[in-house]
Amino acid sequence: MKILIAYLKKETVLCIAVLLAAFSMLLIHPDSKYSGYMDYRTLALLFSLMTIMEGFKQTGFFADVARALLGRVHTFRQLYLVLVMLCFFCSMWITNDVALLTFVPFTILVLELSGLQKEMISVIVMQTIAANLGSMMTPVGNPQNLYLYSVSGMGIGEFFSVMGPLSALSFLLILGACIFHKNFALDPELLKHMEPSGEAAGKSSKTAEAASGNAVPERLRHLQNLLLATLFLFSLLSVFRVISWPVLVVVVLTGCLLLAGVFHSSFLPKKVDYSLLLTFIAFFVFIGNMGRVPAFCRFLGRILEGREIITCVGASQIISNVPAALLLSGFSGDYSALIVGTNLGGLGTLIASMASLISYKHIARMYPMEKGRYLGWFTVVNLLFLAVLLVLSLWVIPF
Repeated sequence: MKILIAYLKKETVLCIAVLLAAFSMLLIHPDSKYSGYMDYRTLALLFSLMTIMEGFKQTGFFADVARALLGRVHTFRQLYLVLVMLCFFCSMWITNDVALLTFVPFTILVLELSGLQKEMISVIVMQTIAANLGSMMTPVGNPQNLYLYSVSGMGIGEFFSVMGPLSALSFLLILGACIFHKNFALDPELLKHMEPSGEAAGKSSKTAEAASGNAVPERLRHLQNLLLATLFLFSLLSVFRVISWPVLVVVVLTGCLLLAGVFHSSFLPKKVDYSLLLTFIAFFVFIGNMGRVPAFCRFLGRILEGREIITCVGASQIISNVPAALLLSGFSGDYSALIVGTNLGGLGTLIASMASLISYKHIARMYPMEKGRYLGWFTVVNLLFLAVLLVLSLWVIPF
């Protein structure tokens, strides 16, 4: 029973999606149309991107980049900006959850080595907001963007025209919050721990090697990163519809076999978060079935019509923005509004974006006495950012 409860807590969204799919199957019994529910292209892209990001996590590539940047800071404001902007810009390409999985533990280490634990909550809250807002700029920044971009058929230029203005405003808001944060000089002796050649770098390198299951020499790690970067380029080509998704899957699996065979690293597909893929599949079944129930279609269509952004934001606060995108996209064709609404919907409550739970879990595990203060600060700052950006999206920026 304890194992079941623990699994339900860990995979709450997946369990809800499976229950919804099962309920819908009572209304629409399985038939030949079920196979048409699946968006195989989105599933293939998600699988490929998650696989590649697992590879970069194992090599410690992003932590190496972060250390190189941190070796050049001299004040706390500079440190704050680097830590937050790493999440903002990296999330555009490596997804918001991978950015937080990579940089939040790194940030905790840096602040502990620097004796700046009292700044932990403000920095990590802003990193979480930056990851959620930065990821909305590109189709590969988060799962809902990848899905909505895929099903809408819009071009990359159209996507950037929708999310570009909001992303620019988000950047300015985050930059302003960082600049107006208190500033003070950092101890030069403590800064040595942040340099690539310092003690922290050595520890992180060993950790990365241990994560792959083997002690990989530095030169081989560079070759691994080069191969992973090539696979990521193929993923982008598939996202932009230059190559087909079956070709991408073959290329990624071949690359993973090469990494495992030549570099003796873990077989990356074994590390993929398959619960996310199963969540997508369950929601595809639910949406497909409910789309064949006329009364439900009329009801949800009336709610959504002309109110897509507000509805997406509200739904995201309860079920998080990825399920909201999957559910509501089946009943509205205004994909621009759905993209804006589900991205802004990642702000607000702790569960509005599942990526936000990553930061909270790190705080809860390492600083259990600070959980309440973190949650309070997180909620206030998120709601403030949400209010400003929602007002701008509804009345200032045309879509």
